[in-house]
Amino acid sequence: MKKRGPCKRTKAQNLLRRLEDDEDSVLAFLHDFNVPFTNNLTEQDIRMLKVRLKVSGCFRTLEGAEKFTHIRGYLSTARKNVTTQHPTQK
Repeated sequence: MKKRGPCKRTKAQNLLRRLEDDEDSVLAFLHDFNVPFTNNLTEQDIRMLKVRLKVSGCFRTLEGAEKFTHIRGYLSTARKNVTTQHPTQK
């Protein structure tokens, strides 16, 4: 009996295919110097949330989770934009 569908590919073949398909996005940092070479800042943002969940196990309320993510998002954006002064300070 003949199998249906495409032939199974290895992980390396799948990676190569994805890199070829998304070559413009993967190499964007070579053409636009505003694009970071790595996504470490994004990973750090996610890591903080995961650490928080590991320590406490969960957020007690949806409102608490939303407040936490809003504050972390604000601080993260400020850090990425090198904001050293709170907007209410003059």
